[in-house]
Amino acid sequence: MTSERATVRPVTLARLTELTHLCEGTRRTTDDIEETLSITHRRARETILEATRIALLREDGDQEEPTYSTTPIGEQFLEAIRSETWSEADDILAVRSPHYGAFLDALAERGPTDTDSLLEFLKAEYEFSLYSFNQTGIEVVGDWGERLGGVQRNAFTGDYYVASRNSVPKNFQYILLELYDELEETAGVNLRQRYLSIPKLRERTCERLGCTRDAFDQGLATLCSENVGKLELSGAPLDTTAKNSVLGIKRIELADGESLVSTSQSTQQVMAGLEQFDKQYYYLAVYDRDITFTPDTNP
Repeated sequence: MTSERATVRPVTLARLTELTHLCEGTRRTTDDIEETLSITHRRARETILEATRIALLREDGDQEEPTYSTTPIGEQFLEAIRSETWSEADDILAVRSPHYGAFLDALAERGPTDTDSLLEFLKAEYEFSLYSFNQTGIEVVGDWGERLGGVQRNAFTGDYYVASRNSVPKNFQYILLELYDELEETAGVNLRQRYLSIPKLRERTCERLGCTRDAFDQGLATLCSENVGKLELSGAPLDTTAKNSVLGIKRIELADGESLVSTSQSTQQVMAGLEQFDKQYYYLAVYDRDITFTPDTNP
């Protein structure tokens, strides 16, 4: 029984989207798909089977050679992609893919989790189900979630967590100071003040709050503008370690041409600082801990 349990196939989000787009409004054979997408027969079959399992495609098997076309669910998925409503596309996959849905449920229950612990939990939780999980499967659905924004992954530790908040809470300043104390570091021998890497602070804060990176940046910008003289932002030399991370940040965006979307990852593993007035700041110093935070203040 164990050998027959289904695992998620190694299909990227870009390939799922590309295939669903290709089969929109027409029927395609496996050979058509293989040739048009310039992929091997094995890769074409993997992508077709996964897209069919999560109901983005349907098989029209009334012919000698099966053909595939986009389903109404697939149309909804494409519409979400075209309108860049990534959260809606994420919701569709969460409902239709048993593996992705289980992945999100596990993170919601456990909180920030490393890959090994998450895999162990899923194996135990779904031991007697029709589905099984492995390391590759975690990476596949994790990639979907990161690109669509349903989850984020700490770029320094690799822990996954659900990113459900689009803003920071009213007590943001206290949480920031607490994490600042945990991560504080000295930046440069010529600086008398102790500075902290903003990318590291961002990753830890987002993980703690379950918020997006944009929400953190907006919150920190507001905090700094409201507490001039108490908080200080600093730039960094080109070779600073503040820009380095273990993992890259994954993205998805609309693309020109027939592929519909393109995906990217910061392959140099460089983290962005906080942008203010067209300048990047990579370090934060706290001079006075008596700071205030008004969420509605415009940075």
